[in-house]
Amino acid sequence: MREHLLVRTRRGAYVALVVLTLIWGLNWIALKFALARADPVILNVHRTWIAVIVLFAILLWQRRPFWPTSWIAIVVTGAGEKSFVAGADIKYMSGLGAEEALAWGELGHHSAQLLETMPKPTIAAINGFALGGGCELALACDFRYAASTAKLGQPEINLGIIPGWGGTQRLARVCGLGVAKDLILTGRLVDADEALRLGLVNAVHDPVLQRARETAELLASKSPLALAAAKRALGHVLQGDHVDNLEREAREFGDLFATADAKEGLTAFAEKREPRFTGR
Repeated sequence: MREHLLVRTRRGAYVALVVLTLIWGLNWIALKFALARADPVILNVHRTWIAVIVLFAILLWQRRPFWPTSWIAIVVTGAGEKSFVAGADIKYMSGLGAEEALAWGELGHHSAQLLETMPKPTIAAINGFALGGGCELALACDFRYAASTAKLGQPEINLGIIPGWGGTQRLARVCGLGVAKDLILTGRLVDADEALRLGLVNAVHDPVLQRARETAELLASKSPLALAAAKRALGHVLQGDHVDNLEREAREFGDLFATADAKEGLTAFAEKREPRFTGR
């Protein structure tokens, strides 16, 4: 099981694999998190809000100085083949008041924002149902790969509510406003092939975790400083002033020339060899 929790790529970079499963209709979530060169930490909690807090804490932890620099990417996937994240516990949600629901939504927003803005690339390996909050967490990732059996959607409208973890915004940004209105207003689900046509996922592959690992290995060959700079620049594409965004890109571009990685990459190209990036 450990090989499913931690992957060491050919270039020696580690991939942290967060196994996050939320089963529709069941009141539990399993979260598995692996530390580089250490035994995996396995947490089983019995409330969805506790699970989101755990995810939030892990994502927040990655911003600390002791976050392993050898980790090049985060892969989020479901435990098993049934669900990626199938949605929140409806029985639990039905007992929320307005203020509690607001706090629940804000917690989901913060978790998704950490996924979206963390300097390391994030990959969603969707192996089953990704509904509601599950689809929203996948939308916050940089890459989304789906198994052929995957089902995605924002069915909240069927419950008399709307997406509350960023779905109205990120789905429109990823797929366009027309697609977002179609899926959110009707609440219909799409299979993996339609999700690919809509641009909701980058590829369909079985086994989906294999494709995620291949992408992680490719990312491991890049400079982590350049990856982080590219993420920051890309994060402003659909917001803010266009000219300001171009100026931000120019600053990121220029700043990288002060790094050892940029010197290594340019020198390696001239010498016709593979670069050896160190994140400095």
